[in-house]
Amino acid sequence: MKPALLVIDYQKAFLSGDPQTVQSLEQTKAYINSAIELFRERNLPVVCVQHFSPKDGLAPGNPGYDTPEGLKILPADIHVQKEHGNSFHQTKLYQVLKDLGVDTIFLAGFRAEYCVLSTYRGAQDEGFAAIMIRNALASPSHENIRFVECISDVISVSNLKYVLNK
Repeated sequence: MKPALLVIDYQKAFLSGDPQTVQSLEQTKAYINSAIELFRERNLPVVCVQHFSPKDGLAPGNPGYDTPEGLKILPADIHVQKEHGNSFHQTKLYQVLKDLGVDTIFLAGFRAEYCVLSTYRGAQDEGFAAIMIRNALASPSHENIRFVECISDVISVSNLKYVLNK
């Protein structure tokens, strides 16, 4: 197994939304950061996927496009810009992962029932094994997070640590 971590759409713009969204994003941060640390310790790829929509202020140079303080994404990480829900659709993500020899992706981020789930399905369509990280999915709807976790392969951060040590 050659894994990569995808952190999807965890951007400042979404932290200025409704209180449920902000709370959900804040609750996932520690889990996402733990996963990032696990991947970095093992020199495995961390990919930051950012939604690009200039009309919504989501473009490089606009503060809402950036990842928030406290999220351990680094400039040296792989950054992919997307315009659609599925992070593989019309982006460089597939080629970047294939060039790195990645065959398994672990997913975290915002919005569980939209972009994260679309990317999960897209990864499977592209031949990758895809696994959601429990408690690392955000949405204004807790029920939607539970639904996505119920229909997907899911792993906890503690089990992820075990799997990556093999």
